[in-house]
Amino acid sequence: MIASIAHLGLLDDEEIQLDIAALELSALDHPGTELQPYFDQLDALEDELREAAEDAETSEAQAEALAGLLADRHGFVGDADSYDAPLNADMIRVLDRRRGLPVSLSILYVALARRLGWIAEALNTPSHVLVRLGPLAAPILIDPFHGGLPVSDDTLERLLRQSLGPTARIDPDHVAPLPNRLVLVRLLLNQATRAEQGGDTGRAITVYERIVEVAPSYTQGWWELARLQLADGRGEEARSSLSAMLEVTRDAEARATILEALGALSGR
Repeated sequence: MIASIAHLGLLDDEEIQLDIAALELSALDHPGTELQPYFDQLDALEDELREAAEDAETSEAQAEALAGLLADRHGFVGDADSYDAPLNADMIRVLDRRRGLPVSLSILYVALARRLGWIAEALNTPSHVLVRLGPLAAPILIDPFHGGLPVSDDTLERLLRQSLGPTARIDPDHVAPLPNRLVLVRLLLNQATRAEQGGDTGRAITVYERIVEVAPSYTQGWWELARLQLADGRGEEARSSLSAMLEVTRDAEARATILEALGALSGR
């Protein structure tokens, strides 16, 4: 079934529709489930937002319209009670339950905003994805996990400190926009991490296979896939993954590490 998402790895980043792509990834775990009702649900949300936000020109007005629709009217909020449940990173189940993780809910906010031609980005905030809405000259940060509430500078710093540590240096990359492809990677990483933590190596391997299919130049995905394949006794597959990683990286240090790992595998 992984062939059904192969096109995502071939698209230019700006061509990826986050909500549609997230549903296509979710469908891999729901064989036989028709996606059309979910596409219709997204279209209906778009129509509602367009009607409610016809005059929303400022970032604040757009943020209020999004939160009013998704959180207030339809009840999409973060699942604080069962945060680590895999279904919170499964877009079909997110739409069914109207509960999710920061990244899955951010996908909904960003995708709906873009459907109306608004500027919206998921941010690379550690551990807790936020959304930046509006033009760079006057943006607003919102937190889809907490009902789309605006995020002040103090709140942002507190979130970053909680993730990075009280004395860690806050880098601009920590609040940089994520490319669409890496938003999907972050969604999938939640699934892979929880599977591995739960001792389900096979499931973790499956999810990493999806990660490298969607983002073939994401070298860390190939490395983690090879690591898990080796741990699961799949030496030949691990070699293939490392070789694929070698094809997509030009970093000299990384290439040396890969070659060393390939040499060690050859000597087994």
